[in-house]
Amino acid sequence: MSTSRPATHDTSAAEPPDPAGEAPARGPAERLGPLLGLLAVGNTAMFMIYMGVGQVLLPVQVEALNPADKVANLGLVSGVAAVFATLFNPLAGLLSDRSGRRNPWILGGGLAALGALALLGAVRSILLVTVGWCLVQATMNVYQAAITAIVPDRVPMERRGLASAMVGIGTPVGTIIGVTVASAFVKDVGTGYLVLGAVIAVVAVLFTALVRERKVPVAPTESLGRQLAAFGSAMREGDFRWAFIGRFLLMLGYFAVVLYQLYILQDHVDLPEGLSPAGAVAILAPIGAVCTLLSTVVGGVLSDRVGRRKPFIAVSCAFTAIGMMIPVLSPTWPGMLAFGILTGLSFGCFMAVDTALVTLVLPSADDAARDMGVLNIANAGPQIIAPFMASVVVASFGGYTALFVTGAVITVLGALSVLPIRSVR
Repeated sequence: MSTSRPATHDTSAAEPPDPAGEAPARGPAERLGPLLGLLAVGNTAMFMIYMGVGQVLLPVQVEALNPADKVANLGLVSGVAAVFATLFNPLAGLLSDRSGRRNPWILGGGLAALGALALLGAVRSILLVTVGWCLVQATMNVYQAAITAIVPDRVPMERRGLASAMVGIGTPVGTIIGVTVASAFVKDVGTGYLVLGAVIAVVAVLFTALVRERKVPVAPTESLGRQLAAFGSAMREGDFRWAFIGRFLLMLGYFAVVLYQLYILQDHVDLPEGLSPAGAVAILAPIGAVCTLLSTVVGGVLSDRVGRRKPFIAVSCAFTAIGMMIPVLSPTWPGMLAFGILTGLSFGCFMAVDTALVTLVLPSADDAARDMGVLNIANAGPQIIAPFMASVVVASFGGYTALFVTGAVITVLGALSVLPIRSVR
């Protein structure tokens, strides 16, 4: 296992601006403000799509088509579509690296996502819903691969915690807005898809108009086949591999529960009279997201200050597991509120600090987008396994109680996975 530091660009001094606009933007920390603000907006729009559609619109659409088989069908649709996410994210990152550009991929992915969401809202069969959600995942992962690479491209290592916190703000804020907007369209999902699609398209246009393109160094040209084969080379780096495994396990346990939250509220939790499952999701999402926002900022900045990453990640995974056990012991509305608060706090801290850790163990700075795309398989890959796993667990091993227990065990394993990482404390 290598213990050497990952290759990075020199950040010891500001680089003079290049007249052509092609020099890396590795300037003083105070110049990062506008870029980080726009990254927060860009990631907020992205999570509006992922969470608004994934938690509300898609489950409602699937249930309306076949209520009796909603659990199995949601597992099928989500799992198959996540395969596309897994394939398109590193592929888009590779193409972005080859072009040395990020903005065209952000713009193209955002505009294409609008069309894919419009199509998804118009279809009326499980097969076509699967196709539509696959297209949304493909286009959104083109957008995600490029915007994710901006942090390792342009932010000095010593500011990665702050940058990760700003990027991480997109998760809670995007969840709040996306779920709230989606919940307003549960009786008209087609319009809901169009509204969310319009948001990502507008944000993509604004981001690429306001963020001056900084062409990154292009590695010597190789065949596309050799670059595709190079995906596996990143996994040979021990620290990167363990970071991948830890991210994969946390996301697997988390999404196994979250993707079924609407159905859990319908079939497992005793809700107060007058509170609908969709209304409960609209309440839980902002509460959990505010907790995520707070812990994202605190976790990212505090980990920079103390110079440690691994303890924050391990504790976050452990508390996520504890939060998942609350609805097992108390399948009530207060129990779900406690679940939302604790998992929100722990998930936010994990995402901020783990993102910072990952940028420090990238095998190659010249292939940052490609390697971040490989790492993002740990985001998309669990979404392939989680729906199938969840549907099997719910159907065969005791319903949603067994699902919560399974998610808790998996996240504990995620906490243990950061221990072998050597180059980052």
